[in-house]
Amino acid sequence: MRLRPRPTRRPLAGSLIALALVALTGTISAASSDAHSQDLRRLRGSIAIDGSSTVYPITEAIAEAFKKEAANVNITVGVSGTGGGFKRFAANETDVSDASRPIKPSESALCGESGVGYLELPVAYDGLTMVVSRSNDWIDHLTVDELKKIFLTTDPATTWQDVRDSWPATPLKIYSPGTDSGTFDYFKEVVAGKDGTIRSDMSVSEDDNVLVRGVAGDAGSIGFFGVAYYLANKDSVRAVPIMNKDGKAISPTAETIEDGSYNPFSRPLFIYVKTKSSRKPHVKAFIEFYLDRAPAAAAEVGYVGLPADLYDRARQTFKDRREGSRYVDDSGETRHGSLRDVYR
Repeated sequence: MRLRPRPTRRPLAGSLIALALVALTGTISAASSDAHSQDLRRLRGSIAIDGSSTVYPITEAIAEAFKKEAANVNITVGVSGTGGGFKRFAANETDVSDASRPIKPSESALCGESGVGYLELPVAYDGLTMVVSRSNDWIDHLTVDELKKIFLTTDPATTWQDVRDSWPATPLKIYSPGTDSGTFDYFKEVVAGKDGTIRSDMSVSEDDNVLVRGVAGDAGSIGFFGVAYYLANKDSVRAVPIMNKDGKAISPTAETIEDGSYNPFSRPLFIYVKTKSSRKPHVKAFIEFYLDRAPAAAAEVGYVGLPADLYDRARQTFKDRREGSRYVDDSGETRHGSLRDVYR
């Protein structure tokens, strides 16, 4: 199996992973002393993972911690984006696919056509974060309707004054994750819906570090990515509060993401595990290890761990080998709702 090489420019992710490893180190010895745990040192094999750049820091940190205990298991983690990861997953090129959104019906169907059964496991919450340069001193919050003015093709804004009359006529510059990114897909779903179209005159990159630098260097710029990348760069960019459905301007924090008040941009993060791979002892051990350590890893890199009962549901899904997505109904359509309501 041929794997894509890892990107060479992941300095931000590297710093997040280092933080997570510190948190995970304390839990490893406890796991090793558990009489019921598998002796990880005896495991051998390889695990290929690809997908979301948002989920990457969590997965890479846990993979590094696992390899300290299971030195004979080789784990490769790529960052092709959620969509790119699912393409490789459906092509039988990977064992696990990181995703910053639920699998789409079309992607699930492609897996079915390729004979790839899968297990859907939520691992954390994220808050998609709108950011501007710290030199932008006029923006106090944004509504979803104002985001439509900025990002959609229908009468698109070219200056900030086009967004709100009281703001300056500063030219607008937009930075966005690439179209293979689950972050882009989630943003598009919220802002454009089924009928809208995202404008094409944006600076696009799959590397969140490029987006951070672009926004930081231009007072008229705006962009978006996962909250962890904002928290790691809050000295150079600032988060824009978003008006929620209750009419309150809410900033992304661990509390507002978990309690749902940071809507509509709170979202769950997932890993998808190939059913056939899940039966291999080294993969089974890794996924169990992952679910046990996801809360600590997520918190250390700036995301939000799930409530304990949702991790229990994920563990039960894995134990029972319950295939398919709760987000795709029996007719092949997307099912909408909160993670707690849908993931049953």
